[in-house]
Amino acid sequence: MNTTGRTKSHLVAGARIAAADDRTRYDEFAILLHWALVVLVLTQFGLAELWDLAARSTKHTMIVSHMTCGILLLAVAILSIVWRLLPGHQVRPAATGLVEFAAKTVQFILYGLILVQGALGFALRWSGNEAMSFFGIAIPPPFPPTSKPTHELLGTVHDYVGWTIIILAAGHAAAALIHHFILRDDVLWRMLPGGHARRQESRRPSPENAAR
Repeated sequence: MNTTGRTKSHLVAGARIAAADDRTRYDEFAILLHWALVVLVLTQFGLAELWDLAARSTKHTMIVSHMTCGILLLAVAILSIVWRLLPGHQVRPAATGLVEFAAKTVQFILYGLILVQGALGFALRWSGNEAMSFFGIAIPPPFPPTSKPTHELLGTVHDYVGWTIIILAAGHAAAALIHHFILRDDVLWRMLPGGHARRQESRRPSPENAAR
């Protein structure tokens, strides 16, 4: 293999890591969960970044919506993890060794941060002696309020974790777009819903055959 071929091979492997490519056809429910996570993450980030620009009544609605969407995000993330662990839904790794480890690590970090962020959301509200809200249903704090420094620290960590999720998710999306428009493989097709995506995927050569 010449230098150009080796360079392209390394680029493909690196993009697969970032895009969490497992060379597996995702079922429709897994796809639904994935895109629900995308919508909820973007909604959460948008609400948190914009509510300070809104009028007081609108800001209150946005904060309440943020809490509801946060609980939904946490539930969808847990359901997605459980779904992947059920028999018949395990992913087939794209490679072995370090590449496989790196690909799984990216996935685990994103899911782990979403779980941590959900827990921080509860802790932040309850530490300030405020109830969580889920579609208007109040969930009161189960413990007394914490000190002001602790409450502020939780808020700071909550903000940093939120930005980290957005940055990692943006990198994940960018890698998928690189696959689709530059490398022209099946990574993005495998996570698109509907029969058209499945038919499109079936027409594309596998990475093993394309390399021959």
